[in-house]
Amino acid sequence: MERENELGDYLRARRAAVAPADAGLPDDGPRRVPGLRRDEVALLAGVSTDYYIRLEQGRERHPSEQVLRAIAGALRLDEAAAAHLFRLGRSVFGTAAAATTVAPELLRLMDGMREVPAFVVGAAQDVLAANAMAKELYDGFARYDNLLRMIFLDPYAREFYADWDRAARIAVGNLRASSSQFPKDERIERVVGELSVRSPAFTGLWARYEVRPRTHEDKHFRHPRVGEIRLHFEALAVTSAPGQHLSVYSAEPGSAGADALVLLRRLSERETVSADRSAPAEEEELRA
Repeated sequence: MERENELGDYLRARRAAVAPADAGLPDDGPRRVPGLRRDEVALLAGVSTDYYIRLEQGRERHPSEQVLRAIAGALRLDEAAAAHLFRLGRSVFGTAAAATTVAPELLRLMDGMREVPAFVVGAAQDVLAANAMAKELYDGFARYDNLLRMIFLDPYAREFYADWDRAARIAVGNLRASSSQFPKDERIERVVGELSVRSPAFTGLWARYEVRPRTHEDKHFRHPRVGEIRLHFEALAVTSAPGQHLSVYSAEPGSAGADALVLLRRLSERETVSADRSAPAEEEELRA
């Protein structure tokens, strides 16, 4: 994931994503490439075109904070995207390694959430732990191991997510945010490498360089046994474990989503009882 000129790559990708009209510039007809031209970004940021070109080409590697702030405004970057620009431009990155082990206290907290799906996700979007309702919610996937792999490599994802395109875009933006926080994380590199080879859809979204940490959103699923499920998602950062988030789904009381959660809980309880009953039989077979 390390590149010689990642700042330039980022500037080019974000420049291509800004329509001239959105930046307050006149529409002068069709362009050879999408987005803003380099001279337009320079004009909006109040820097010389030559200086901006040198930034993109990697010939200028020490922009000031004032310049970076001006470019962030010109490219209409939100808080997360601007923070990533500053990390690249000032060569300031997090040094802590992403945590991959879930603390027992967090496991107890998650398992105690019996009314809602809850699971712990790592920086590379690996599912590190999940309660019974979360496992039931994602039961249709061949493997409940990594959210990115599930979305891009499991055909079931296009049935499960009512808006697959949106889910895919959000997931990639979230992984970009993680890679910004942990730029040398080997697990993130492996996930990106695998998906880049196996999924053209992922490759296209990854090239857009959207840095968007996923903190909360409304989700729409199609569960094979429960049917349509609309839930609210919250990702709670685990401050004691860098890179980990406790992900929780909930629904407004009395809503259709709340009714769907009741059905989901009953299914998960049924599965748990069935598993508990089968365990002694399996142990007996092993002893025989």
